[in-house]
Amino acid sequence: MTTRASLDAPTDILNVKDMEVAIDGRVILRDVDFRIGASEFTGLIGSNGSGKTTLFQVILGLRPTVAGTVSFHGQPLARRNRSIGYVPQKVLFDPEMPLRARDLVALGVDGHRYGLRRRSRAVLADIEEMLTAVDADGFADRRVGELSGGEQQRVLIAHALISRPELLLLDEPLANLDPGSAQEIIGLLHRVATDNRVAVLLSAHEMNPLLPVMDRVVYVANGRVASGTTDEVVRPDVLSALYGHHVDVLRVHGRVLVVASSSDEDDRMVSEHPDVVVK
Repeated sequence: MTTRASLDAPTDILNVKDMEVAIDGRVILRDVDFRIGASEFTGLIGSNGSGKTTLFQVILGLRPTVAGTVSFHGQPLARRNRSIGYVPQKVLFDPEMPLRARDLVALGVDGHRYGLRRRSRAVLADIEEMLTAVDADGFADRRVGELSGGEQQRVLIAHALISRPELLLLDEPLANLDPGSAQEIIGLLHRVATDNRVAVLLSAHEMNPLLPVMDRVVYVANGRVASGTTDEVVRPDVLSALYGHHVDVLRVHGRVLVVASSSDEDDRMVSEHPDVVVK
């Protein structure tokens, strides 16, 4: 679990303290404390409906909090903070839409502006650099709607990174990808984020694919959060307190399994959360 001292570390870029969020009078998240340090790779782990997307909305300034504070570099969050990049969970592209991969990346620079754009040589060079960074050179001139899921994710990541954010939020980028493509995206993200000194907050159901690259984990369950390194958070005492009943944590062949007692809630949880096994 994070401590008060660690929450105030000078290298932190995002601090969330005692946060509570309610939607239509129902509390979704409560007593949320975590931090993200500069250039850290953080996994936001939780099942469907646990509040991961709601948390992203708060960080993006799209949803208010009921209590607590959320600060970026020690200042209250502002909507449309260009220092925070975002890759949404689902983007549906019409295969017939004449939008090439390089066009989508370019929109990350000037998509917020109206009218015709004449891009400078420096901007065009940035677009090429980012396409190369995500290994999208080979399909840069293809329509986005014709690309595979993994290729689209690469382009969306380039689109979000070209504005040079300090923090990149990715909402379930591994969903609907085969294991090979998921591993490629994780490796790509880690490399590009490290090269560009970008902190990453990536939401996922399963933590195991992220274990090789995660600096810390923010684990969401039962409307609350535990955060810290994997060894600090993924422990029976911490997760039992989070879920409100006893769970065991097993480490088998480099994988982490959270073992919960069988109940209707646990049956739902295990169907959506591959790290969880019901006994």
